[in-house]
Amino acid sequence: MIESLLVANRGEIARRIIRTAHRLGIRTIAVHSDVDADMPFVREADEAVLVGPANPAESYRNTEAILAAAKSTGARAIHPGYGFLSENAHFARTVEANGLIWVGPGADAITAMGDKINARNLMAAAGVPVAPGSPDPVGDAESALAAAGKIGFPVMVKAAAGGGGMGMAVAEDAASLAKEFEKVRTFAERMFGDGAVLVERYFPRVRHVEVQILGLADGRVVALSERECSVQRRNQKLVEEAPSPTVGPELRERMLAAAVQAGEAVGYRNAGTVECLLDPATGEFFFLEMNTRLQVEHPITELIHDMDLVEAQLRIAAGQDVTVPDVRAGHAIELRINAEDPKRFFPGPGTVTTWVEPSGAGVRVDSGYAEGTTVSQNYDSLMAKLIIFGADRDEAISRARTAVRDFAIAGPKNNLPFFAELLENDEFLSGDYDTGIVGRMR
Repeated sequence: MIESLLVANRGEIARRIIRTAHRLGIRTIAVHSDVDADMPFVREADEAVLVGPANPAESYRNTEAILAAAKSTGARAIHPGYGFLSENAHFARTVEANGLIWVGPGADAITAMGDKINARNLMAAAGVPVAPGSPDPVGDAESALAAAGKIGFPVMVKAAAGGGGMGMAVAEDAASLAKEFEKVRTFAERMFGDGAVLVERYFPRVRHVEVQILGLADGRVVALSERECSVQRRNQKLVEEAPSPTVGPELRERMLAAAVQAGEAVGYRNAGTVECLLDPATGEFFFLEMNTRLQVEHPITELIHDMDLVEAQLRIAAGQDVTVPDVRAGHAIELRINAEDPKRFFPGPGTVTTWVEPSGAGVRVDSGYAEGTTVSQNYDSLMAKLIIFGADRDEAISRARTAVRDFAIAGPKNNLPFFAELLENDEFLSGDYDTGIVGRMR
């Protein structure tokens, strides 16, 4: 097993990785910005290194500073978590070129899946279902209009290099397409340094379902199970559950098989996620993207399989065997507790004056903050993940209601009131919901 691990991340996911590493007897090194010096993940690591100021480009995405920290502390491996450098192929190559173990997929797989146009073309060639769309980047509004004419309105305009729900817009007709194309192209150039845009069919009513895969050390790719991720705001997830309340055995078998095909097509190793759009009217599903990293929502898969995915990542990176348990009876739900107002979902950072986590049967909290810490405007608004397990979906929802009520946060704004509302919503309770559910609640 790896002897020492540098965690190139912060907050909740850094604590999560450190917890598993310590259970396995691995020495941990945290890197942090100056504003994060007093955060729980820094205190819980065996060693911590300041890598720069609050600006992520100068700290958590500062490859030179992170590699210098690894060298000075004798780290043997680097785990990137999610976000920041986790899907940066250049960083992955540089880590390995410096003789360190990269706890993630190979750089070639990251590169292949990092461009949405390249990814969809690779998947189509591998026999994975893809939504109708442009096989090549559209360079201007006129080309986008021509592509839309073949696909049919409405269409989704997407940044090829985007991710996490960013760089996407819906165009209902030719007039709105010209406007949205330019907005997405400009945003993509500014955020990703790549203005390439693609056009795909837009499904007005669609579900977002993803499959967790593991590329094992012996070369095999296995699919664990699916997660339902359709409760979203601005194309970004708020709630996930496993198993999906809408996926039956036959559809599940097809989705898991397609996810394995996707992983095999790029020689995938370590943990990854194949995201799909599911048309509830027809039962058709289409490849959306592959996330070449650990997902925020991985804990619900851990609960229904009774396993530790971070441990699996570390064992695969070390060349060890991993056994994947079968799905056990039960249902898991994750609520993303963000520092944002519960109506418009605008960020609301601030210093935490009260932080009381819920407990009880089936309740797990993966948090990045504590009383006295500060949610900074420089980083993502995620403060904690409230993860619930029950014997069935009804019990999981019932336990989630109690846990939301018992979770006390003051200081920054938080979205707990939204979850209290969602957990009483008839559409959500039915299990027959789609990505438009949050908009219908507002």
